[in-house]
Amino acid sequence: MRIPLVLQTLLKPFDGAGRAAAFLAAGALVQVCALLVVAVPWLPGGPTEIFAVLAAVLAPLAVLALASPVLTVIQGARFRGRLGVDIPRPVGVEGATRAERAKRWLRSPAAWRQVQYHLFTGPLIALGGTLTLLGWAAAAAAATVYVWMWALPVEVRVEHFGITTQAAYVTAAGIAGLYGAAWLSRALARLDTRAALTRLGPSREELLRIRVAEVTESRAGVVDAADAERRRIERDLHDGAQQRLVSLAVNLGLAKATMKDLPEDARKVIEEAHREAKEAITELSDLVRGLHPAVLEDRGLDAALSGIAERAPLPVHLHVDLASRPAPTIEAVAYFVVSEALANVVKHAQASRADVTVERFGGILLVVVSDDGVGGADSSGGTGLAGLAKRVASVDGTFSISSPTGGPTVVTVELPCAP
Repeated sequence: MRIPLVLQTLLKPFDGAGRAAAFLAAGALVQVCALLVVAVPWLPGGPTEIFAVLAAVLAPLAVLALASPVLTVIQGARFRGRLGVDIPRPVGVEGATRAERAKRWLRSPAAWRQVQYHLFTGPLIALGGTLTLLGWAAAAAAATVYVWMWALPVEVRVEHFGITTQAAYVTAAGIAGLYGAAWLSRALARLDTRAALTRLGPSREELLRIRVAEVTESRAGVVDAADAERRRIERDLHDGAQQRLVSLAVNLGLAKATMKDLPEDARKVIEEAHREAKEAITELSDLVRGLHPAVLEDRGLDAALSGIAERAPLPVHLHVDLASRPAPTIEAVAYFVVSEALANVVKHAQASRADVTVERFGGILLVVVSDDGVGGADSSGGTGLAGLAKRVASVDGTFSISSPTGGPTVVTVELPCAP
């Protein structure tokens, strides 16, 4: 059945008012429980005479602070069940024992934000909610005066309400009161929600820290997934395409060595194919090392960097001091930093030697690459240093470069790793 438009307009102010009124009624009950908690220290057997004055002030606050997590859970259920508002749980405290956790909780800002709500904000809003509920009852009684006034004795009905005049005034006042109670119920529910979100949940700083931790964890997962995918591609290329090329080069070499009676044109084709196959193997090997060298996964950073130093066309002094292996992702970043930095030295620095130092200090992996070249390196100059800086930043590392004109150039990278 469709409700007429005029009636819909008249009833619109009452949308959600009943839900808000039920929410306020539940809040009043919770605040009664909170006030009973505050009254615990005043029960018989409470504070002694010596500390009576001090306990009269501190004991209720301490008891309420310790009971705040339970009251907050109850309030959270009320907001979630009545209004559909989910209040995030505040950041918890850590401790080896229950007493230690209780002490840290009492010293935490979250505890006293909750105490402020349960001791002041909540009771005030509950008081307003109680008065609003009484207003609902009075307004409903006044608006229905024509219904129930006929139950009164005739003389009382005539004396106090007349036949219609006074009852009409009371009915009009009751209807206005219902509209006012509906508006006030929703306003108090919004005020209570806003106060609870700021007092019972995490602060803005805590929410920001939680969000940063979530983003950091998510980014670390993406980096680890990308590194695992590079290792998979490296294995597939090394065990598949590279082995096929090696087999092809061997067969072409055997054909060139054994088939002496071939025409000269055919021998040239075989020799050309043999040379192309060997060059393809070399290029594929370089590509595989660029993705993720197998020696890095099998033997660690020291062996992988030794291979880079041996292949470099200039003398490289390598010093690696690692008490334990870092995480695979950190090893990969350190490897690529050294590889790209030495490639830049060869291409641009005009250096006669380079030095590479990799050391671990607690939770930091320090990588330093220096050369005696002409200097002038710039991370914004398209030399690959900008890519290195981004790769280092992907694992929350720091990248810095010092390269004055005339040299020397020093690239310093700090990578976080678990101690």
